Amino acid sequence: MNDLQDLYAEVVMDHNRRPRNFKKIEGADRTADGFNPLCGDQISLYLNLDGDDSIQDIGYVAVGCAISKAAASMMSEAVKGRSLENAQRVVSEFRQMITDRDGHEPDYEIMGDLEILEGVANYPTRIKCATLPLHTLASAIDSENKKIVSTE
Repeated sequence: MNDLQDLYAEVVMDHNRRPRNFKKIEGADRTADGFNPLCGDQISLYLNLDGDDSIQDIGYVAVGCAISKAAASMMSEAVKGRSLENAQRVVSEFRQMITDRDGHEPDYEIMGDLEILEGVANYPTRIKCATLPLHTLASAIDSENKKIVSTE
């Protein structure tokens, strides 16, 4: 079991040290900002859409703890190139995996590396860190106007 935990920790640290899609997209089709006042995590998220159907490109600029930054990186990989409907499904599956342990079996395949963060559910103070990027993505998908999201 320790080997598996070590592997998960290594993947989280890799995404924290070498974040994927960490960039500001000038003139993005949709944007949203997220803030976690509990620990100070911040994210600005940028989406370019292919028409109105799919995420052609995603970028973000994030400041915060390793879990928050790794979750943003993993999320960006999980949704890039997907339809908005599938991206919303990633958000939904992740939220259920982290916060709703009532027998729901998450669709790990759609989440990509995000499944590695399943253990965060055991640390209530870290849940908001892991979910902030996904709440911010949901806000960007749901609105054509810039939104500010808070975990409070």
